[in-house]
Amino acid sequence: MVKESSLGAYLRERRARLDPVALGYPAGRRRTSGLRREEVAQRANISPTWYSWLEQGRGGAPSAQVLDRIAQALMLTDVEREHLFLLGLGRPPEVRYRPFGGVTPRLQRVLDAMGVCPAMVRTATWDIVAWNRAATVVLTDYGTLPPDRRNVLRQLFLNPGARELNFDWEAVARFVVGVFRGDAARAGAAQTVQPLVDELCRDSPEFAAMWRDNDVRSFGEGVKRLRHPVLGSIALEYSSFAVDGRPDLTLLIYNPVEEADAMKIRGLLEAKGA
Repeated sequence: MVKESSLGAYLRERRARLDPVALGYPAGRRRTSGLRREEVAQRANISPTWYSWLEQGRGGAPSAQVLDRIAQALMLTDVEREHLFLLGLGRPPEVRYRPFGGVTPRLQRVLDAMGVCPAMVRTATWDIVAWNRAATVVLTDYGTLPPDRRNVLRQLFLNPGARELNFDWEAVARFVVGVFRGDAARAGAAQTVQPLVDELCRDSPEFAAMWRDNDVRSFGEGVKRLRHPVLGSIALEYSSFAVDGRPDLTLLIYNPVEEADAMKIRGLLEAKGA
């Protein structure tokens, strides 16, 4: 664990950055810039003595709840809050799930630059929220679907076409369910996905059985084999990447294994004017 004196120095530095007047405190005569210790303690709803001890490296390690209140009192960003937990407890905080807020234009340009490689961004609840042109012709044209249908599990279990597209559909489905379970728990979204789980358990006996197995898997890397209605049999290597600063978003890239498959995809893109 990082020394507590490092925690104290970090708290003092963050406290000094806050404008007391902007936060409703009188300017008055202050020996140093920023908030006073007792003002931070008041905002965090903790004892002024306890907060002073934290800055002085006394009193032992704080609880996660105390650190959370201090992070709010000091108006820390997500990255700063994580650093506070690493200093105070030697571990990052539990992930706080937040609903999807949109893909940046820069991230969309990354997808578009992938050319013949289908690429997309999915949330922790496996909603597809951004994709490139190759994804629309090889996997699914998500732009033609209502937003609530742009979900990998809904497509996989409730769309009959998914069974035709995927070689060994059952193995693919089991893998996806296991990764989905792990992703939702890791992102703190277990309660958020419960309505989707209930819907799929009701409408798909296969999903219900796989969900009861309680498998947990990681996505990582692998090969996806498709039986495409236009391209025929193709193989795609896939890789997943976390989107920096957004633990709830994952970038998926599918790279054609054979140059012949890449040429097929390029030809289809050109034929569709994409």
